[in-house]
Amino acid sequence: MVTIHDVARAAGVSPATVSRVFNGGKVTPARALSVQEAAAALGFAPNRVARSLRKQRSSVIALIIPDIENPFFTSLARGVEDAAQRTSLSVVLCNSDEDTEKERRYLEVALGEQMAGVIVAAASQDETDLGPLTDRGVPVVAVDRRPRDAEVDAVRVDNHHGGEVATRHLLQAGYRRIACITGPEGASTSEERLAGHRAALSAAQGSAAAADNTYIRHADFRVEGGRVAMRELLALPEPPDAVFVANNLMTIGVLDALGEAGRTPPGVGVLSFGDVPWASLVRPSLTAVELPSYELGRTAADLLLQRRDGSLSPVQTVVLRTKLQVRESTAGPAGS
Repeated sequence: MVTIHDVARAAGVSPATVSRVFNGGKVTPARALSVQEAAAALGFAPNRVARSLRKQRSSVIALIIPDIENPFFTSLARGVEDAAQRTSLSVVLCNSDEDTEKERRYLEVALGEQMAGVIVAAASQDETDLGPLTDRGVPVVAVDRRPRDAEVDAVRVDNHHGGEVATRHLLQAGYRRIACITGPEGASTSEERLAGHRAALSAAQGSAAAADNTYIRHADFRVEGGRVAMRELLALPEPPDAVFVANNLMTIGVLDALGEAGRTPPGVGVLSFGDVPWASLVRPSLTAVELPSYELGRTAADLLLQRRDGSLSPVQTVVLRTKLQVRESTAGPAGS
């Protein structure tokens, strides 16, 4: 049986180009003619039932995020939806709760429902498996977080650079015992932000300081995780005089723990990776690394649409820069 791949080889084009020819997509007249001649020579007849099913599948994409309550992912989802709506696609929002098993079930549903594609912020760098989708030709874009061995398009922020800039700012403000509360071990964003933090410490205080884990805590990217981690740090014989918090929700928990202990910024510096709408309204106002969350979502959807239409090759990775918003919570340690 002659397949679309046979036609593609005979015409010297990609299978996606053959698909566009027979599904009314945009193809140059010369390429269309080449595909049609190859198909005729091979006796290829497109399966109209299958074509109809593909068209039905192309109307819905899945967006799988780890925490729907996080404003960062809310903004990201809006970017995905706005881009999808321009091409009449609908978006199904799935919340994995940082749970790889729940995430796996959503991925299976996306495959079983023949969705046009999947955009996923992976719950785990090592355990998230996108293979069943990519093996069946389903377009997949990893956003914010990318599984370690996945050969898929990706859109992310420069977490290492953002973490390095954040900790360098704290050092320049006069803080010296700088803690880092990062996310779960195994999440790419957690590790990259922590690596940026260590790089800034190494440059300023030497490799021994960068390797010291006294002031490093892994938490769950949620409010309670930040609160528990900050309590642990405050209980140390020599508590930190500043903390770089690797996401916005954990920062809320950090501020709460500091308040419980009668400590407040900027006496203890607090810098959040991820801005929040109220950051400039609280007193003292909160210094934060601003993330292009809406742009992440919009770019991810654009990549998915291009991959679906066959106009992308090879795998693409788009890296967006962060921006430090300096406010009052990092004005300098007490007595400086």
